[in-house]
Amino acid sequence: MNITKVVDKQLGITASMATRHGLITGATGSGKTVSIKLLAEAFSDIGVPVFMQDVKGDLSGFITPGHGSEKFLKHIAKYDGVEPAYKDFPTVFWDIFGEQGHPLRTTVSEMGPLMLSRLLQLNETQTGIIYTIFRIADDKGWLILDLKDFIALIDHVAAEREYGSISTQSIGAIKRKLLMMESDGLGQFFGEPALQIADLMRVTADGRGVISVLNAEKIAQTPSTYASFLLWLLSELFEELPEAGDLDKPKLVFFFDEAHILFSDMPKFLLEKVEQVVKLIRSKGVGVFFVTQNPADIPDAVLAQLGNRIQHVLRAYTPKEKKAVKIAAQTFRENPAFKTEDVITELGVGEALVSFLDEKGVPSMVERGYMLAPSSAIGPSDAAAVQAAIKSDLIAGKYDEVVDRESAYEILTKKTVKNDQREDWQIRQEERRKAAEQQKTAAKPKSKSKPKRRSDSAMDKFFKSASSAIGSQLGRSLIRGIMGTFNKR
Repeated sequence: MNITKVVDKQLGITASMATRHGLITGATGSGKTVSIKLLAEAFSDIGVPVFMQDVKGDLSGFITPGHGSEKFLKHIAKYDGVEPAYKDFPTVFWDIFGEQGHPLRTTVSEMGPLMLSRLLQLNETQTGIIYTIFRIADDKGWLILDLKDFIALIDHVAAEREYGSISTQSIGAIKRKLLMMESDGLGQFFGEPALQIADLMRVTADGRGVISVLNAEKIAQTPSTYASFLLWLLSELFEELPEAGDLDKPKLVFFFDEAHILFSDMPKFLLEKVEQVVKLIRSKGVGVFFVTQNPADIPDAVLAQLGNRIQHVLRAYTPKEKKAVKIAAQTFRENPAFKTEDVITELGVGEALVSFLDEKGVPSMVERGYMLAPSSAIGPSDAAAVQAAIKSDLIAGKYDEVVDRESAYEILTKKTVKNDQREDWQIRQEERRKAAEQQKTAAKPKSKSKPKRRSDSAMDKFFKSASSAIGSQLGRSLIRGIMGTFNKR
């Protein structure tokens, strides 16, 4: 898996160490995208599926063989390089909006209360209401598949006194956030058929790993949504995949581009969960590579888990930038041949400082080298070629049609209709009773009526409801994992 050259030798990631995760950093325009492509191609060639995001719209080139442009050939000649064997790679395109890839969906139930609250940017009180709604749905066995299910449940919980008094202001704020999500087109992310993780882990008949590319040009414009979505997907991988132990190569490599967005303003409790997922997901055979401008963008506890490093050039003009360069240099194992802190600011486009884990998991001494050339095209492929690839790939047609089976919305709608019918019946019965009483003689003296037995108090009803819920909980409750997502195993 060689991806870079140092003097007369090539360096690369040891496949068995890819689950120890990695970090790709560097300033804008320094060559991070090419590094991502090189890694993805190398993993694909050894049969490892890859999932990555196309934030700038320039990663569709995987389906087009590369070519030796004049600029590119000059770059190779400068570093005494070898022109690669140009070829394309098996690629599946995804798009939450279903425009430039297969629709990527999940259900509200599968996303879970924690991830949904993060997605909607709710405060602590509003998050508590979300947890209440999920608990009620779990206890009653109601599926929450899409936003109309969730809105119906919100209205139900707000109307029913048995769940306690819930602030109308908080309910209104949550519904406004949901409305904003729908107006941004993100409502279609929720529904069925939901993404099956197995479709991100496909290998072709000739043994090459499929590269899944998520078009993220639109969703990246709302950073919190982008980060929440990728965090959900990472947690889904953690929850669904079985333990794998140490493998010769990963089951999947997950690139997290623009990783600084994930950790920006993240609550401490959620950061602790992310740290736990990153630490434990290697046992599921998944390698995670964070891509950002500076190592300082990543919390120390997460940074410590990232054993494979590629550092492109960083600019340092201000005291803050100089401090960031110093921090980046300290993340490498020192090489006596040069001063890492100085070299970071001197690197040219396509050059990088690299340090990979050896077969024993020990970081190699940092080396300065240049990145090899990718085999597929640098930049986007023709739009018509992308659409043709979408229509003919391994999952063509599987996610195209939305399925809307019975869930919370339908159940609550039927319940509302029945309640309306029951009220109509009760009104008619009351009218008949009054008519019958009027026909009785008014002269008959009224006897003292015995005090009616009091109906069940609100507390009695609560304990009956609680007993019923406890009795049925074992059969109805959903199992939620470390990130609050639904564990389907």
